[in-house]
Amino acid sequence: MVDSKGWEWEKANQSPWLKPCEDSYYIANKWLQLRFKNVLDLGSGLGRHSILFAKYGFNVSAIDLSDYGVNNLKQWADKENLDIHIKVGDMTDLPYDDNSFDGVFAYHVISHTDTAGAKRVINEIERVLKPGGEIYTSMCSKESWDFKKSGYPKLDENTVINKEEGPEKDVPHFYADLDDILDLFANFEVEKVRHVDYCYIDSQKQDCKYYYINARYLYL
Repeated sequence: MVDSKGWEWEKANQSPWLKPCEDSYYIANKWLQLRFKNVLDLGSGLGRHSILFAKYGFNVSAIDLSDYGVNNLKQWADKENLDIHIKVGDMTDLPYDDNSFDGVFAYHVISHTDTAGAKRVINEIERVLKPGGEIYTSMCSKESWDFKKSGYPKLDENTVINKEEGPEKDVPHFYADLDDILDLFANFEVEKVRHVDYCYIDSQKQDCKYYYINARYLYL
């Protein structure tokens, strides 16, 4: 299993990463209706989703590998007067007790590893979720240009190392297809999997495809 490598936020255009994604509003409302209380923002980055979930009234824990991201979230939470339990840590070895969370929100984070790492992360999520708890996550698609045509070096049959200059340089990326996802989430009741093609962003053509997964842990 490859060692985890966090984003270098100092090299990023941070403004897009300070706004919650559209899906987070839907999930927050869904989890309110399910009466979830304890939520983990796994790979919290600069903190946009931790802040959102805390404003919705959830008891939020946040974890990220980046000291820069964690410090940004701490300052943001203090400014908003929000009580968020924030830690620096690795998604492959979560510092939480078993059955700690009703929901785990992991947006564009699980893919930042290799095949063995992805399996380990899913096992850790299973461990910290309560029976009947849910995960909402995303995974890079094997139909993306980065995987099919970029020529980036491969660590294994599913994993490439990003060589583009910027905050993700040298970060491993695990890519999946639907069968991979159903295998990884075999202990979950998969409610929905969407395959999204980001073909045009900010006046530029793109070839970025992602899977978005919402699943409930069966606790077998």
